[in-house]
Amino acid sequence: MDSACINYKDTGSFSPTVIDYLEDQPTLRPFYSHRPDINGFAHLLKNKKVIANRDVLVEVLLDQYAQLEDYAGSIEFPLQGVRGLKSENTYTVTTGHQLNIFAGPLYFIFKIVTAIKLARQLKEAFPDKNFVPVYWMASEDHDFAEINYTNIGGKKVHWWYEASGATGRINPETMRQALNQYKGALGIEKHAGELAEIVETAYTKFDKLADATRYLVNALFGQYGLVIIDADDHRFKEHFAPIIEQDIIKQSSFKHISATNKQLEELGVHIQVNPREINFFYLLDGLRERIVFEHDVYKVLNSEISFSETELKQEIAQYPERFSPNVVMRPLYQEFILPNIAYIGGGAEVVYWLELKSNFDHYKVDFPILILRNSGLVIGKETASKIAKMDLCPADLFKTTDQIKNDWTTKHSKHVLNLTGEWRELSGIFEKIKLRAYKIDSTLAPSADAVQARLKHAVDNLEKKLIKAEKKNYHTRLEQVEHIKSDLFPKDSLQERTENFGLFYVKWGQSFIDELIKNFEPLDFKFTILSE
Repeated sequence: MDSACINYKDTGSFSPTVIDYLEDQPTLRPFYSHRPDINGFAHLLKNKKVIANRDVLVEVLLDQYAQLEDYAGSIEFPLQGVRGLKSENTYTVTTGHQLNIFAGPLYFIFKIVTAIKLARQLKEAFPDKNFVPVYWMASEDHDFAEINYTNIGGKKVHWWYEASGATGRINPETMRQALNQYKGALGIEKHAGELAEIVETAYTKFDKLADATRYLVNALFGQYGLVIIDADDHRFKEHFAPIIEQDIIKQSSFKHISATNKQLEELGVHIQVNPREINFFYLLDGLRERIVFEHDVYKVLNSEISFSETELKQEIAQYPERFSPNVVMRPLYQEFILPNIAYIGGGAEVVYWLELKSNFDHYKVDFPILILRNSGLVIGKETASKIAKMDLCPADLFKTTDQIKNDWTTKHSKHVLNLTGEWRELSGIFEKIKLRAYKIDSTLAPSADAVQARLKHAVDNLEKKLIKAEKKNYHTRLEQVEHIKSDLFPKDSLQERTENFGLFYVKWGQSFIDELIKNFEPLDFKFTILSE
């Protein structure tokens, strides 16, 4: 594949806060630890304090991978990484995401590729250390409506099911209709059969969505050494239990994150998440509900479950796995059980992590380096040919359809379609008119300005009409712009936020992943455009 890169700012698709972070604006520096570059990693590694219990981490991961042995073929490379985590000079590079069926939109894939590539680059920069790419499955998340569909080739594949509780514990046995629909969308050409077999095994051989997702992601990325972790485990929560108890009773995270959010709001940052007084859910099979403190009792909403403070402490000590961190505590839990140095997320994730550093400081947990995941646009041969014939550059693709058409028409027309020169002449005349009017009566100057403004508006409208008329002469050519935009930006959104990876895998197979790894540069912070 050919590749080209443009600045994230030029896409118009990323928030000002993300751009400020990438450009190292001083106002944001208090809200993170180290810059996302090699020097930042060097400083972090020099001072890194690992809280994770490496023995427990390896033990749990080995148990989880044992569930794949009968189906996954070789899991040699992930297991090498797992066993390596016992070593004090081994660190993780982590990304996380919900358990979207069929891997959801493309950025699910892009996140993991970024982690794999960054781990490789860090190994080159620090050869005396090892770096393991990790995919953290959000198996305790309960937002089923956010993960039960995907879009592939313009078709929405939906898993119709009434779910409750943690999504990772849902049995995918009711997915048959969605599975058939997805396989049908893949077709029968090239690598369709290979991918169909992967998803068929994933969603029919395991009785938990977390295990199904582990199989699917391992099938795509295991050969690159990716380690997949499901943190919904008693042993991990037991290690985290002191913080669970302290935070629920003292409400520390609420205080610290609320204070940080106030500071960020004063800087004009759009807050992504707001903490609650208690930032844990109570988790059982089929139930994940908020814990609230009312009338000196800890209650589980939408249930009959409640605890006194003494009973709560006993419950946490005996059943820590029943306490599930919400969106603001999950990052702390992650950094507590992993020897992690970097977190890779999308734009909104990077912003919400900026809200959390004061809470990390309070609990004396190292804050990881925040990496904006790689973003990409994948262009097939037919669309690439249209782009070449239209003589469009990469940055042009991110303009609106009308703007592309206007710019193209102005560039290729045999006529001069702008009235800049004429307006310059008219402005000179108006300066003379205003001067004469001022000499006669100084109060006439505003009237002259108003006439000039009306004439400028009329000239601008006439210029638009000239372009519109000329666009009719290029109607057939300009239709190509609409085809290009609809193909690359489905539903007027970035391709990566809508389209599933499936049809790209059908066309290129595993080499699609190889090309992403080859072309993504995690520390360059550029939007990557790949084309045949």
